[in-house]
Amino acid sequence: MTNHSNMKNKEEQNKIVCPKCNSHNVIKWCKRKTENRGLIQRYKCKDCNKCFTLDDGFFRMRNAPQKITCAVDLFYRGISTRKVQEHFQAFYPHNSSHKSIYKWIIKYAKKISKFTETLKLQVGKEIQTDEMEYHRRKQRNRKGIDKNWFVDVIDSKTRFMIASEYCKGREQKEIKNVLNRVKAKTENQIKICTTDGLVHYPKVVKSVWGYNNKLGRHNVFHNQVNASAGEGFNIMIERLHNNIRNRTKIFRGFHGSVASANSIMKGFEVYYNFITKHQAINCCPYELACPELKDKLNVPNKWLALIELANKNL
Repeated sequence: MTNHSNMKNKEEQNKIVCPKCNSHNVIKWCKRKTENRGLIQRYKCKDCNKCFTLDDGFFRMRNAPQKITCAVDLFYRGISTRKVQEHFQAFYPHNSSHKSIYKWIIKYAKKISKFTETLKLQVGKEIQTDEMEYHRRKQRNRKGIDKNWFVDVIDSKTRFMIASEYCKGREQKEIKNVLNRVKAKTENQIKICTTDGLVHYPKVVKSVWGYNNKLGRHNVFHNQVNASAGEGFNIMIERLHNNIRNRTKIFRGFHGSVASANSIMKGFEVYYNFITKHQAINCCPYELACPELKDKLNVPNKWLALIELANKNL
């Protein structure tokens, strides 16, 4: 057993690369004691004598990964940053301010979403696309409201939110950017695109998926449904919007920056796809759309596992 463990440790150590000279000739070199994160292993490169610690996704963070991911999880489950701060004050001797918690949410929502944007998905034939209206305060200490939109796309089969974007408008450019990401993730799997009666959709759908000259038709059938005219109801994406509204209706508005608002909504996309179970399919949407991740995310703290995957693959 000891020989086997030693061989395994050597294999893991050989994967470590020196950040200065990219050498694999690395050895363990004592441990660094931190106030709130315990002991952190240090390494030394025998070629250039560089001493370093590994970037595990929490490099230079002053709080434990469990505490940071707990804060992110509590926020997306409906608790404000100030309430999370009060919760930590009762259980952690080293408390964090609500501003620090907000920065954690933005940082790791961006980090994980960069990784999830690269995933190739196994989805059904139909997607549903829609948009939600939001009012954002232009500046924190001044009056003035800016009307923005959240554009998102969901797969009807797996309930996976394929792409989303919080943007200033819902013109052709914004919708096309979202649908282009859907096409990149799903390749040739989509055959039907269901939307509401917005006038921009027919042109955008045809532009993104193109026209087949041999068959004499467009590559994707555009199913445009107008609920006010009694043509039906896009129940799956409207059900998703109910979940989003349930979390965001208690926000006091997205203050100032469209980029930070987009990061918060990207974090909700991660929460919806990878963290919480969907009642209709009785599992997380990623289990159907990304079956290769089931073993890697089969842990209680999925936020931590996602951060580790994002750190390895980016």
